[in-house]
Amino acid sequence: TGSHVLGNPAAALKLSEYISYTCSHCADFDREASDRLRAYGVVQGKLSVEVRHLVRDPIDMTAAMLTNCGPPAKFFQNHTAFLRSQSRWIAAANSASPAQQARWNNGEMRARFRAIASDFGFYAIMASRGYDRMATDRCLSDDAMARRLADQTREAVRLGVEGTPSFLLNGELLAGTHDWRGLKARLDARM
Repeated sequence: TGSHVLGNPAAALKLSEYISYTCSHCADFDREASDRLRAYGVVQGKLSVEVRHLVRDPIDMTAAMLTNCGPPAKFFQNHTAFLRSQSRWIAAANSASPAQQARWNNGEMRARFRAIASDFGFYAIMASRGYDRMATDRCLSDDAMARRLADQTREAVRLGVEGTPSFLLNGELLAGTHDWRGLKARLDARM
């Protein structure tokens, strides 16, 4: 489906996190909460964490395509690599020329993804993860993955997800919960 589960899929508590790679709050949440969630209940088998995508723009789609690149076992490390380096690569969006923006938003989808990957340094991130340019380009050409990510985004909207990060706990949307403090209070009430 384009989502990935960390921990025991049969855990009593199932947390689904909707993220966007261009969302600074998602990067903040990852830095603050990812290790805490593992210690909180994932390691003990009480909690599973599913990452789902809510794609906001072509840059976000490109990053999501690349985090899903390769075998599923590599997802969480790819995911972390993009979120933890976001403050460096997102700056390209603010300093982009009109020609760059046109390359990102017009033309054939694969060419757009490659232009974004080049302009944002995504090829270097992927190289640090063991992917050469050819492998990265194959992932950027995965039409089936692009459709799955678009489907996940439509499903998020259907469920009422209005921003990222947002969470479902055992299928229930946690309205007004968008950070570790708020999420921990919700989890504590269920543990």
